[in-house]
Amino acid sequence: MPRVHWPLLHDRPVVEVILALAQGGQQIVRKLLADTGAGDRNAGFELLLDEYDCLLCGGIPLQPVALGGAYIGPYPVYSIQVRIPLLGLREAIQVVGVPSPPAGFDGIACYRFLNRFNYGNFANQDQFGLETL
Repeated sequence: MPRVHWPLLHDRPVVEVILALAQGGQQIVRKLLADTGAGDRNAGFELLLDEYDCLLCGGIPLQPVALGGAYIGPYPVYSIQVRIPLLGLREAIQVVGVPSPPAGFDGIACYRFLNRFNYGNFANQDQFGLETL
């Protein structure tokens, strides 16, 4: 099973994703806080990103969602192409655009996203990783 891992960022678990910019074919890497407490298995979104990134990547607007945790109120949802090449992930994912991601991160990888994989430190307390099911 393919596995990828990243060092902790600010002593917290991180997932790196690649986003394609809408213009010019360039890509950007975003470091997301891996948070199993963000959303649930049936949430209408998988990631939270800075809304500017959603627009920069040509996100397709979908129905807004009402959040009730760290972010309270209605927020726009976008369909964004997300990649993690080592895991074979390349697909459009529903992403909530927020005005400001958690300090030190570019966004949040929510439970619905993490639940696609086996996840954890895989016996190394200084890293966090994902592994295909």
